[in-house]
Amino acid sequence: MHRFGIFASLLLAAPLPMALAQPFPSAPVKLVVPFAPAGGTDAVARAVAQSLGKQLGQSVIVENRPGAAGALGSLAVVRAPADGYTLLLGSNGPIAISPSLDPKLLYDPARDLRPVAAVASVPFMLVANRNLPANDVKGLVELARRKPGAINFASPGTGTTNHLVGELLKTMAKVEMVHIPYKGASPAMNDVASGVVQFMSGDINTLLPMIQGGRLKPLAVTGATRSSLVPDVPTVAESGIAGFEATGWFGLFAPAATPRPVVDRLAAAVAAALKDPEVDERIKALGGAPLELSGDAFGAYAAKERAKWKQVIDAHQIKPD
Repeated sequence: MHRFGIFASLLLAAPLPMALAQPFPSAPVKLVVPFAPAGGTDAVARAVAQSLGKQLGQSVIVENRPGAAGALGSLAVVRAPADGYTLLLGSNGPIAISPSLDPKLLYDPARDLRPVAAVASVPFMLVANRNLPANDVKGLVELARRKPGAINFASPGTGTTNHLVGELLKTMAKVEMVHIPYKGASPAMNDVASGVVQFMSGDINTLLPMIQGGRLKPLAVTGATRSSLVPDVPTVAESGIAGFEATGWFGLFAPAATPRPVVDRLAAAVAAALKDPEVDERIKALGGAPLELSGDAFGAYAAKERAKWKQVIDAHQIKPD
């Protein structure tokens, strides 16, 4: 009887080590995009998902979970099992801006999400009305200094990254300009083109048609380097605001308790996917470039971004709509 009990115990325990030894991943991986289809985050997710699936040997399924400026999809990943099968394509909005902007946020990215690997960095572009008597950021700043408070800038809404880019420019250039929020990028672009507002920040590939059509003029891109989409447009830093950098960035995050070996496996797959020429081309089509950071280095980058935008939000007492 004693021997039978030992044998039965061994039989019951046997599946557990086998399950634990099963290589990751052994099933499809879900990549949550916390925004609607067709946006910048969704485009990056779909650019990466197919190649990432090849690296992992499993399908990577993109699932859009929009709502609350990215908070709903982010929270869904925070609450998912920490097994590596549910990932978030996080971006600067829900990861670096929302924690300081939204006091009711139900998650803390630093505590509740584990950085896996960065994917891409995409600069914005400052554009102006064609009749504005300034052709670059240096001229814009000089104009703002001559006419304090007379220069307005548009954004798709209060607390958006494009809004904060304008506030950061104000802070670093030490000038006074007035923010005019809109409900989306299209009405903001149209009012800049018609001269109701002087300038704005926006996505490069969204603004390009209006530049090519002669309705807007480019002033600068906001990244540390020029964009391949508009190589003749200087950076803000080149235009006289030393150290200025503001980009939309994207990266993979997992629930906080995800085991290190799983995170390392995912990070290695992302690194390989970023070397895929098709992925590189699709990121460049957005005006961006691959951002090769993983694990702790990516975590440090996200923390630095949170600190930067918190300073801007607090200094200008920005509240969500």
